[in-house]
Amino acid sequence: MTRPAPTPFVPFISGTGRTLQNLVRSIESGALNARVCQVVASRECPGIEWARAQGLPAVVRQGVIPRDDLAQLMADSGAKWGVLAGYTRLLDLPDLWQSRFVNIHPALLPSFGGAGWYGDRVHRGVLEAGCKVSGCTVHLCDSTYDTGPILAQRCCPVLDDDTPETLARRVFELECELYPEVLVRLFSGRVSIEAGRARIIPA
Repeated sequence: MTRPAPTPFVPFISGTGRTLQNLVRSIESGALNARVCQVVASRECPGIEWARAQGLPAVVRQGVIPRDDLAQLMADSGAKWGVLAGYTRLLDLPDLWQSRFVNIHPALLPSFGGAGWYGDRVHRGVLEAGCKVSGCTVHLCDSTYDTGPILAQRCCPVLDDDTPETLARRVFELECELYPEVLVRLFSGRVSIEAGRARIIPA
């Protein structure tokens, strides 16, 4: 059977680019049948430097990207999906791109999500709340922070001696596993949305 053409997508980043690197490794290993069209960063950062070093098309768009500009950027890139990979800006999604953007968040939404909840702030909040489990959430995006339909979650224990840094490392290991797995299903059309809830369709 002929393998389908790789799904073109645009990763959006704001920091180190670790999630982008994980997705590129998944593509190179053959686990994720996809292609990076262009990398968009909210600022100059290590992630955009890494993308350029790999020869990936890359652009910096500071501030909030106007809706029409975002639509044009996606159309010009030839992408079918937008994939947030540590992107901290809020996107005002054009109508044609509703439910065509996906994000991973380093906590179990709806807890510890929303404006300002990113990076170590999330893990510090989990520890201060005394939670016994944490994890990550992959969800479709809407035009607010961390509120789109949840696609999948994965959990890990919160240990008594955890710090924000140790918990962050454990959660990121889960992210590296879960995000490519969900993108495989999403890009192959194995997701349905019913009454605002997402369902993964078995292969």
